[in-house]
Amino acid sequence: MDYQKYIEIRADKRFGKPCIKGTRISVYDVLNWLSNGMSKEEILADFEELNEEMIHACLAFAADKEHKLQFAT
Repeated sequence: MDYQKYIEIRADKRFGKPCIKGTRISVYDVLNWLSNGMSKEEILADFEELNEEMIHACLAFAADKEHKLQFAT
């Protein structure tokens, strides 16, 4: 998945944390909600500006970051 279509990092938004484009929702927010047991459907119901592809983009971003960390050590 090309998560760059949905994720941006801007110094003037959320202190440079990766966020979903057009929102102030960070990748961390989405991952935290999922890790605390929220389903995709619950997240989508609570945040109408999101869609399922955006949630998948957050997961892909996290997977890519983890993959890069493994090779950096």
